[in-house]
Amino acid sequence: MSKPLGSFPGGLKLNGHKKRSTQSPIRKTPLAKTLILPLQQHIGAAAVPIVEVGDKVLKGQRIARAEGHVSVCLHAPSSGTIKAIDEQAIPHPSGLNAPCITIETDGEDQWLERQPVKNFRDMSAHEIRQIIRDAGIVGLGGAGFPSFIKLNPGVHHDVETLLLNGAECEPYITCDDMLLRERAEGILDGVEIMQHALRARNVILAIEDNKPEGVSAMELALAARPQLQNTSIMVIPTRYPTGGEKQLIQVVTGKQVPSNGLPIDIGIVSHNMGTAYAVGRAINHGEPLISRIVTVTGTDVTHAGNFETLFGTPISELLAFAETKRQPDEPFILGGPMMGFNLSGDNLPVTKTANCILVGVDDAAPASEPLPCIRCGDCATACPASLLPQQLYWHSRAKDFDQTRDYNLFDCIECGCCDYVCPSKIPLVSYFRFAKTEIMNQEREHQKSDLARERFETRLARLEREKQEKEERQRQRKAALAASKAKKEKQEQAAAEADTTATENKEN
Repeated sequence: MSKPLGSFPGGLKLNGHKKRSTQSPIRKTPLAKTLILPLQQHIGAAAVPIVEVGDKVLKGQRIARAEGHVSVCLHAPSSGTIKAIDEQAIPHPSGLNAPCITIETDGEDQWLERQPVKNFRDMSAHEIRQIIRDAGIVGLGGAGFPSFIKLNPGVHHDVETLLLNGAECEPYITCDDMLLRERAEGILDGVEIMQHALRARNVILAIEDNKPEGVSAMELALAARPQLQNTSIMVIPTRYPTGGEKQLIQVVTGKQVPSNGLPIDIGIVSHNMGTAYAVGRAINHGEPLISRIVTVTGTDVTHAGNFETLFGTPISELLAFAETKRQPDEPFILGGPMMGFNLSGDNLPVTKTANCILVGVDDAAPASEPLPCIRCGDCATACPASLLPQQLYWHSRAKDFDQTRDYNLFDCIECGCCDYVCPSKIPLVSYFRFAKTEIMNQEREHQKSDLARERFETRLARLEREKQEKEERQRQRKAALAASKAKKEKQEQAAAEADTTATENKEN
């Protein structure tokens, strides 16, 4: 193990509150009678259904295909019957409905015939990526970006380092920690496949120092894998938000991802530990991504822990299984206390990005109205992205979105450090999210306007071209008629001259 080579500015030292959910092994959530599967559980275009109401499906069967480049497939988490394809409530801050497929399970949990890969080293990187895409694998750290895209660095990039993110820096969340402890071999299966697909020169497994059991398990597993060359485990200090991709890269490599850039720009590809485990299951066992480990914890959870849960399982059933003492209308947090969001209803399904359900926060501060900004600068000190949150707040509030761009709004990772330290309790991240949404909406409108203008200009050009072509055809026809007329007159004149000559000869 080597020491961290760098650091990042700002950040916070937070109480972890992780012990509550790491006292028991990972448990499986009971099979629900109904599974509700949103068609968009990832960044990008929603999947498109390939089943109809009334169809019988098997566990692991594809029920929706990827649409477009940034998309992945969706699979049946258990065997049963397709009961509905319609819009239903989904776990999202907006509270809006979205297209979903509903499966009524039959209790048999019968698998589709699986087709594991015998030797992934005999496969091309493209073939591996296609399997991963077809398996519906997305980043399981919470963002949900399709994993096959990050395994395609392109012809203009070489991958120096494959970085496995085991930081899990946000309080309460422990699903990656328990995965490290109990399924280290499975994680390394995926790491081998990823390294092969990327042709990465070295691999770093970055784990925070508050996970000693996870570190030990990974060390033992790695010692038995001589084929994993140039692979090391790096234990890093526990500090929020070390788990942020750019922050983690600064810590373990000393390199900084440029503003508006990507890790691949400096030769690095980063993946979550849970994603690596899913890749291993897809390639070596032929299993698509149909479940994930979810942390259920908080002061109101009697049997807090980590639960392997099928996608589509109603959150209410998962909370009941953990014996949660929650009032029917009591809100809870999906995700962690820093970057998660409140949900008021539990009739929502578990999805690919649901890493934690938090019910009851220790030492929670009572809700209060925000006070005016006092320009103390604490938010800038805490910002791990070296931004100026105070300036971003003023410009976001004034809807001066050009200025927010000038202050690198889109470098904000929405970690909530500025919210946490603000003495006026201003919801800064909410303003930043608002500004980002408005800017993206404006860009979409500009794109629509540009497209409409291009179509209009293309139509004008086409009409002008057709007019010119018509005029040219008319000119050519007139020229042809004139030439034909001249030829005919010439022929008539020649015939007349011939007749005259013949008459004169006859008279003579």
